[in-house]
Amino acid sequence: MVISQPKPLEEILESLEGQDKVFIVGCSECATVCQVGGEEQVKEMAETLKQHGKTVTGSVLGDPGCHLLGLKRQFREHRAELEEADALVIMSCGNGAQTAADATKKPVHVTTNTLFVGRVERFGHYWEMCSLCGDCTLERTGYVCPVTRCSKGLQNGPCGGTTADGKCEVDPETDCGWLLIYNKLKESGAGVEGLREYLPPKDERVHPGQRTLSREGGEE
Repeated sequence: MVISQPKPLEEILESLEGQDKVFIVGCSECATVCQVGGEEQVKEMAETLKQHGKTVTGSVLGDPGCHLLGLKRQFREHRAELEEADALVIMSCGNGAQTAADATKKPVHVTTNTLFVGRVERFGHYWEMCSLCGDCTLERTGYVCPVTRCSKGLQNGPCGGTTADGKCEVDPETDCGWLLIYNKLKESGAGVEGLREYLPPKDERVHPGQRTLSREGGEE
């Protein structure tokens, strides 16, 4: 799940300065779960923008907002409303905002800040679980991600900086990621012998650039 939070209204209104007619785009998935761009939030945003002198020409709920061909189809179905608008207001993550920008020639303005990929416990309570590193070692670490859960992102641990109560020396409020890994492996019966195998640290000096994945499963 992509976790996002709303931008301040003042920032949204500032971005729309000089653009009085807007078309709103929400998202049926992540933004709906986070309650930042679902059907109700789209309605609320429309009312808020009207109160600040904007004309809302229409809206759609992307299904989801990051599905390019699906969004293009929805835009075709609302062509007249889109043509009337000066700009689009996108109520989804940065991925959805870029998708909308590619699906139209109109200016787009996003209403959310994209935070991380995380687990939803309940509304308003989200935990970052994955750093999207592209080289998953969860099988080895009892499905506790060392890149995300260890404050130092260590591939091999623990580092020796764990406090007596199992917290991290970097942040005394955070559990030691590698202690979580050790305990999880013990509890599951998988054993900890695999942790003796040394893994080289991830090379984070150079970003790999934009990655794509074809249906056949090959990364390009």
